[in-house]
Amino acid sequence: MNRREALSTVTLLMGGTIVGANAFLYGCKQSTRNVSEALSADDIAFLDEVGETILPATASSPGAKEANVGEFMQTMISDCYSPQERDIFIKGIDKLNQASKDKFGKIFFSVEAGDKHDLLLSLEAEGKNYASTKKPEDSEIHYYTLMKQLTLLGFLTSEPGATKAMRRVSVPGRYEACIPLEDGQKAWS
Repeated sequence: MNRREALSTVTLLMGGTIVGANAFLYGCKQSTRNVSEALSADDIAFLDEVGETILPATASSPGAKEANVGEFMQTMISDCYSPQERDIFIKGIDKLNQASKDKFGKIFFSVEAGDKHDLLLSLEAEGKNYASTKKPEDSEIHYYTLMKQLTLLGFLTSEPGATKAMRRVSVPGRYEACIPLEDGQKAWS
C-alpha cells in the first residue's frame, strides 16, 4: 500500500472529518497555484517547529520533525487542498508568527519551548471557539486547526510515526476485536 492509498483509507475510517477529505476520496489534483513558490524552506522549517511543539520527541518516540511534517504539509496543501484552504493555511503562518510577536515580542522560532506550547494551546482554544461560533454555511476553518490536523496526519502516516511511535505488524494475524492494552503499551498503527 502506498502513502496515497493509506491516506485514503485513514480518511474513510475517520469518516471524512479531515479538512480536504474530498480530495482524498476523489484523488488529488494539481492546483493551479504553485504553492512550492509560496512556501519557502524557512516556512517548511517553521512548520516542522510547529509540528515538533505539537508532537515533541520523547525517549520512546520520535517527534514531528523526524517525520518531516513540514514537507508533508506543503505537499498536502499544494496537491489536495482547495484554493480557499491553501490561502487560509499560508496566511496562517504569518498569523501564528504575529500572535507570537504580540504575546512574547519575538517570532515563534525565538520563543522558549514552554511559551511555544502555551501559545499553541491558546490558538487551539481560539480555533475551537471559532468553530463553535461560525455560521453553518461558512466553510472556513481556523488556520491552526489546519496545521494541527496536518501535523497529526503527517506524523501518524509517516514511517517514524507508524513504526517507532506506534506498534506495527507488517502481516497481521487474525482479527481480534478487543485486546486490552497494558500501561505504557503503544497503540497499533
